[in-house]
Amino acid sequence: MATARVKVEEKVHKKLAKHSVLWLQWCTYEYDDRNSEQGYRFIYSDENGKLRPQRGQARIPSLKIAQELIDKAKRKGWGDNCGAPLV
Repeated sequence: MATARVKVEEKVHKKLAKHSVLWLQWCTYEYDDRNSEQGYRFIYSDENGKLRPQRGQARIPSLKIAQELIDKAKRKGWGDNCGAPLV
């Protein structure tokens, strides 16, 4: 399986707790085989901005919070971007 370097193109966030921030990011995934794909991801950071990837999964507390971030991205003009479909 190819490894990927993630380049964040756009991002919005919501502070959820004293030490936790949830991000929605539009990213380019650059693979070591020179292929690339674009898509969205949810990811957490701590209060210092250090990302906390949990094995590629982020627990979203509610769809309301996810929708708030999606709406922010749409207002900023990138929330309707479309990456390549998974096959």
